[in-house]
Amino acid sequence: MRILQVNKLYAPWIGGVETVAQDIAEHFNGRNGVTVTNLVCQPRGKRKLDMVNGVSTYRAGSWGIVSGMPISLDFFRLFRKLAADADVIILHQPFPLAFVAYWFFGHKKKVFVWYHSDIVRQRLTKVPFIPFIRFALGRADHIFVSNKAIIKSSPMLRDFSEKCRVIYFGIDPARFKITGDIQKKIAEIREKYGTPLVLSVGRLVYYKGFLYLIAAMKDVPAHLLIVGSGPLKNILKNEINELSIGDKVHIIDPVDDLVPYYHACDIFALSSCEPSEVFGIVQIEALACGKPVVNTDLPTGVPEVSIDGITGKTVPIRNAGALGGALREILINKEEYKKFSENAIHEVAERFTKEKFFAEMEKYIIKE
Repeated sequence: MRILQVNKLYAPWIGGVETVAQDIAEHFNGRNGVTVTNLVCQPRGKRKLDMVNGVSTYRAGSWGIVSGMPISLDFFRLFRKLAADADVIILHQPFPLAFVAYWFFGHKKKVFVWYHSDIVRQRLTKVPFIPFIRFALGRADHIFVSNKAIIKSSPMLRDFSEKCRVIYFGIDPARFKITGDIQKKIAEIREKYGTPLVLSVGRLVYYKGFLYLIAAMKDVPAHLLIVGSGPLKNILKNEINELSIGDKVHIIDPVDDLVPYYHACDIFALSSCEPSEVFGIVQIEALACGKPVVNTDLPTGVPEVSIDGITGKTVPIRNAGALGGALREILINKEEYKKFSENAIHEVAERFTKEKFFAEMEKYIIKE
């Protein structure tokens, strides 16, 4: 079986969808006679072909990314060529360019769609692409989604709900075990940034809700560490200065290994405020380290990952007061903290391992 996997970008580009695409490619390539080829775009620049951990990856040339989408004619040329040799095509959404290419050059091929999220921000520019996306969804043997909520909340998926298959993203719990080196790093982090410590991780963009989390910390007897980079960095730093909480709120650039940071924190916070946040893999990683999570009640899979009253607390979106209250309650109530921590590790083992993720994917892709 020859699988062509199509996504907007690919490793080393960092992102939740890119991580999932890489996991799929590397798991299936070479297994049971399967060959996987990736087709993605360059963020900007000429076409490039390389191997990423043994997987052939074609990066179509592009003039850059506009409104979240690469501008590329080369992508269509490559899609036509690669789709001709493929037995199965996997399309990742949101990436409307792929669905246009599928309509023109791949519609006779067996197709699966990984539907990560709706197109949220580009309300007008998405309109011309809707017929192409609906066409592929109609042709798809199965539509994979990471949570139950998106099936109900997505206007695009409502007409195709019978095709949707919920497959939770997974991690390797062994990667989050504490070693001697990690223990040393944990001590360094806690000494440098203070305790108790609240951790949040993500790009510094509008939908992550970091402004609300920063505002919440004014009344929380703890320190906050945000790990990430992005266009809102200066705005967030200005907010920290205006609130005069620079002594307890810190923003640092992305790090190579987040495991020591998860273990060093006392609570993990996911303050996202827009449906662009569909799942939040960072929640699973924090739970794997036994950390309670405070998240928001988005109409997506976010509150489905860390469950209110089981592994942490879920609060209304865009509500700094509620965020702060939840953080304070977990820090104060030691018995509740212990319950959340124990449940966190259990939930990961039960629902969010890579082993379970791949077993479900194989059931639909390999065994059919």
